[in-house]
Amino acid sequence: MKWLIILVLCGSLALTGGAVAQTNWPAFRGPNASGIASGPTPALQWDVAKGEKVRWRTPIPGLGHASPVIWGDRLFVTTAVNQQRTAALKVGLYGDGESAADDDTQQWQVWCVDKNTGERLWQQTAREGIPRARRHPKATHANCTVATDGDSLVAFFGSEGLYCYSLTGQLRWQKDLGTLRSSPMVYNDAVETNGWMLEWGFASSPIIYDHRVFLQCDVLTNGFLAAFNLADGTLAWRVPRDDTATWSTPNLNLALPHPQLLVNGWKHMGGYDLATGREVWRMAGGGDCPVPTPMVANGLIYFMSAHGPRKPIYAVRPEAVGDISLHEGETTNRFVAWSSLRGGSYMETPLLLDGLMYTCQTDGILSCLDAVTGRQFYKERLGTGGEGFMASPVAAGGQIYFASEAGTVYVVAAGKEFRVLATNQLTEPCLATPAISAGTIYFRTQSHVVAIAADHR
Repeated sequence: MKWLIILVLCGSLALTGGAVAQTNWPAFRGPNASGIASGPTPALQWDVAKGEKVRWRTPIPGLGHASPVIWGDRLFVTTAVNQQRTAALKVGLYGDGESAADDDTQQWQVWCVDKNTGERLWQQTAREGIPRARRHPKATHANCTVATDGDSLVAFFGSEGLYCYSLTGQLRWQKDLGTLRSSPMVYNDAVETNGWMLEWGFASSPIIYDHRVFLQCDVLTNGFLAAFNLADGTLAWRVPRDDTATWSTPNLNLALPHPQLLVNGWKHMGGYDLATGREVWRMAGGGDCPVPTPMVANGLIYFMSAHGPRKPIYAVRPEAVGDISLHEGETTNRFVAWSSLRGGSYMETPLLLDGLMYTCQTDGILSCLDAVTGRQFYKERLGTGGEGFMASPVAAGGQIYFASEAGTVYVVAAGKEFRVLATNQLTEPCLATPAISAGTIYFRTQSHVVAIAADHR
């Protein structure tokens, strides 16, 4: 069956010392965006400044929030390198939404390094020129994580184009999708002009399935979903999307006879037929700047967002059809198993592990819920409240890793009780979601990729 084949390909499971070691991390948050790795337990404590537990630390020029992606012994990241000066990155908790002053000539680069040594294997410049769109001070011009099926590597730079490479760095094809302007939602005419002036950068990452590349391009005008044939980049289908700008990576629902592409949104969360792009179901009622990726677990599909007046969480049954939006005062209906109007995270994609949902706010407030019922087990703070949190959590061996923008990594015990097992420093900002392969955890920081060795190798 196709869905079993893709799970095996994504996981690339190999027996290691009696444990099942997941070596491949093929896209944003790994297989099916779960953020969960099998195999050896990653390190609980380390010291980057002293080099303790650090396998390697490779400098990457420029700025990029693309997460590491791993296939075999190769690790891939992207970056945008300002050719005139060192571009600034403004981290922390603040409300300033003005676009960054980073409009100089850039090089959009794809890097491949040896995951065991950190040695650069190849680097390709996809494009060089003036950015076609601007970015948020906390974002970069290379936010999208690459995706691979073990043969092709797809890199998406939003307005700067879509590129497909071999795993050894040969360009196979490229597509110019035009200028994709991502601006925040506006509430009234007085702010609307500023809304058009503000551009925050593109961030939705590509995903690969069944020899196709799928993109979610929600922008303020002419948004769309599209599928391209992986072999040559030809368009398989494209359907319009009428929504605000979103920064969410789509996901797959493979548990149905006809698999669906799942997309987050404000006006339009929903599922689309993967083969044709036909809308199967839709739902309104999200936050107005959706970022978290839809998740599939426990026989349900989870959506959340948190900006503007709403911070909802929705647990949707996978057989949904038509418009399943909740009416005023409703928390459930035929296709919505449960919902909450508070508690959704703004930036982080939630982690679903052993029937529990972990969701973290930008100020470090971490909640643990029963993923089947929505019951809350705890709501606690990571850190002091002075750090921002952008990177999504990942987990292995009963340990969940939350990286703050300041580069502090909190290791939390999986379970219904709140326990911080360790606190570690990366020594520089970290806004990208880490990757895990065979017990080693890989962090993309502002200027490096850092490999932290497993506790048991």
